[in-house]
Amino acid sequence: MSRFNVRKAKAAPASPVSTTGRRARNHNGGTGHVRDRRSELFLLAVANTVGQDTFHERADDRDDRYAALVRELAVADPEWTLGLLRWLRHGAQLRTAALVGAAEFTRARLDAGAHGHSRQAVDAVLRRPDEPGELLAYWTSRYGRALPKPLKRGVADAVRRLYDARALLKYDTPGKGYRFGDVLELTHPAPDPAKPWQGALFAHALDRRHRPEEAVPPASDPLLTANRELLALPVGERRDAVTGPGGAERVAAGGLTWEALAGWLQGPLDAAVWEAVIPSMGSMALVRNLRNFDRAGVSDAVAAEVARRIADPGEVRRSRQFPFRYLAAHRQAPSLRWGHALETALSHSLANVPALPGRTLILVDRSGSMFDRPDGPTQLNRADSAAIFGTALKVRAADADLVEFGSTSRVVPVARGEAVLRVLERFSSLGGTDTADAVRAHYRGHDRVVIVTDEQTGPGRWGRDPLAAVPAAVPVYTWNLAGYALGHGPSGGANRHTFGGLGDAAFRLIPLLEAGRDARWPWEA
Repeated sequence: MSRFNVRKAKAAPASPVSTTGRRARNHNGGTGHVRDRRSELFLLAVANTVGQDTFHERADDRDDRYAALVRELAVADPEWTLGLLRWLRHGAQLRTAALVGAAEFTRARLDAGAHGHSRQAVDAVLRRPDEPGELLAYWTSRYGRALPKPLKRGVADAVRRLYDARALLKYDTPGKGYRFGDVLELTHPAPDPAKPWQGALFAHALDRRHRPEEAVPPASDPLLTANRELLALPVGERRDAVTGPGGAERVAAGGLTWEALAGWLQGPLDAAVWEAVIPSMGSMALVRNLRNFDRAGVSDAVAAEVARRIADPGEVRRSRQFPFRYLAAHRQAPSLRWGHALETALSHSLANVPALPGRTLILVDRSGSMFDRPDGPTQLNRADSAAIFGTALKVRAADADLVEFGSTSRVVPVARGEAVLRVLERFSSLGGTDTADAVRAHYRGHDRVVIVTDEQTGPGRWGRDPLAAVPAAVPVYTWNLAGYALGHGPSGGANRHTFGGLGDAAFRLIPLLEAGRDARWPWEA
């Protein structure tokens, strides 16, 4: 009699983050599941803010663990690790982890006498014009001023892609330890220009570094020429040049950024100055300066245009902002006139959160360890990130129960069509981490369970299998936000899956798995 090869038979899809079957004690004293090395590195990479403590791990220990994992896999599995590093910078939009990873990747392969991949890794992670200097600063602080050929060649490849006149004005500033001219000299012989005008630009960058008083921009470059003319204006004439007729156009033509304006004007940015520079600001800069606009008193007409641009779906897509930025701006801006625009932008940034069919149980971890030190740029913590994601899933799902949990648990009420930012105000802090009780108390035959957590369950009865109450045939999706070494349950197959990060690639995995397809690493999809 046929037992397996029947019409209803369906292979359980697998996902890449996998546990080994071994167990150990986690940071909170509970039982943790050991992941394989690739899985541990992936989850740490997408969660780690280099140089920052977490609730359970000191920054130095965390950074050392990251570097050790990269170095190990750079030799054991270089193709996979190169794919991870490239995706971290371009897919996950993580800058520092990618730069540090590329440096450690290169160091490990040099130490092992392994050839290839390093130049490509360095070039792959350098996306913004200031990043060649950042990478060289990291390398020399850790390994000295001797630069190996793969590092120099990778940086030179990136320089040819990234250095132009606008980059020079924005990023080649005296406060940088490594100026553009330093990067060009350290990658000696200097990179061959990729474009006809780049040779003159490189020469000007060297002059700015060594002979700033004599540095004259190429006459053929209108941006640098206009910038020089603005900088040469007497201090007493500068404000009128910005705020008078044609001021906004003059600021844009001269490449004056909002960061540079205050120092150039030698005075504060008042409403008239902001209104002159706002048209040339990017959407990310607008979002970060809403509080400054309010303090300066920009006009309602200008504020309406700022709000329109912030909420524009094309602007949100091009800026590739994480949703947390909009929550941070909402908390920091004192005026109500930005609320609708930020809510709209947040919704656009969550466009790839799946609209799940059937019934979904969403559990958001609000234990103490999720309230670790806030991230510097946003002043948000993992509890905030978890609440945003859980609420977005709830709002978009056909039928979902949203629950916050810690030592206890409770349903978070959400009205149909309610704004995500308003719902976030209802979350609280709930002490320890009793995931098992939260699942047991709220699972009622749902089609799937989503848990957004750092996976650090507590000891004793809190350390029970947190997924035991969910039948094996029902998928459980754990979103790990902290990247600690141990998981709260097995993962990799049989309807138990763990994801990392809150980007588009992670969001696409639930529908993929529920269609019966194996999920690959994001850069392999």
